[in-house]
Amino acid sequence: MKMAPKNMNLLVCTLFSMALLSLFPVHAGERGLAYISSQDGGVNVLDLDRMEITQTIDVGAKGPRGIGLTTDGKFLVVANKDGGNLSIIERSSGKLIKQVKIGKNPEFVRVMGDKAFVTYEPSSKGGPPPKPGEAVTKVEDDDDDNIPARIAIVDLKRGKVLREVVSGPETEGIEFSADGKQMIVTNEADHTITVHSLKTGKLLKTMPTSKFGDRPRGIKISPDGKTYVATLEFGNKVLVMNERFEAVTTFATGKTPYGISFDRSGQRIFVAASREKMLQVFDAKSFEKIKDIPTGDRCWHFTFTPDNQQILLACGKSDEIVVIDANKLEVTQRIANKGMPWGIVTYPKAFGSLDQP
Repeated sequence: MKMAPKNMNLLVCTLFSMALLSLFPVHAGERGLAYISSQDGGVNVLDLDRMEITQTIDVGAKGPRGIGLTTDGKFLVVANKDGGNLSIIERSSGKLIKQVKIGKNPEFVRVMGDKAFVTYEPSSKGGPPPKPGEAVTKVEDDDDDNIPARIAIVDLKRGKVLREVVSGPETEGIEFSADGKQMIVTNEADHTITVHSLKTGKLLKTMPTSKFGDRPRGIKISPDGKTYVATLEFGNKVLVMNERFEAVTTFATGKTPYGISFDRSGQRIFVAASREKMLQVFDAKSFEKIKDIPTGDRCWHFTFTPDNQQILLACGKSDEIVVIDANKLEVTQRIANKGMPWGIVTYPKAFGSLDQP
């Protein structure tokens, strides 16, 4: 039977629409999705249209903490503390693609292009500790808090560790320079911020922080690429650096600041002050406090939603995601999330303490 032109056009349009829809996960709404790593569970998926958790992804190992996404949204990556590995997950289906062996206590993850940068603890065996920036090839079994941590660079397409960079003891945060040539890391145990060549891993600069405050943790670059801010957990301060990684000033925060981020405009700085149980907001020019927002217990990491209208804060000890209006700076909702939530990112990618577009 010959089909009428009108019906043929309708059929073609229908088939095209079905094909287009198949490119996106059916559970994703217009506002996107948030992915929450929980140390005592897997990764929960939060539908940002409904503000409900709709799925839990099994990462194939215990202790998921650090979490990141590739720019194209194809892969979700999770560092598993107890598994000593990195899970590579197909984001749209939630299917575990591969696990890559990293080492002891992998924790922090940053994704740049198709590579993941994963911090972990090395061994105390095998002679004297390597010098910061020195390339290493062998991972031992033991551990020593005084030994510099390492950053494994993982090719996500091949599911393989390309090489490793030695940083400082207990590396807690990773950021990249605006030109993509340097990697800046915070080293908690020896109170330093180190700058490395992204290409070679070579140590380019070491900045001691003790005269400003101890235990640097979170670090973030401003949207214009001219300023870096780092939280000093035991100093109850934020250290401000210029694009040459020189200290400019500090400003006071509440107790034990960790996660930090600018907003998309670069006009405000947000700091998760964990023991203060506050998300604190500061003017990014004057560094004067704008507001304290009450949160929950042990809130370390947070993200804006892709439309920049809300902030999602992962609070590990109160097992919840605190939702904050990014304009009114008020808590609007609390979403239960069992299993000690640790990190949170969104797709489409948004500004936050663990990620940025």
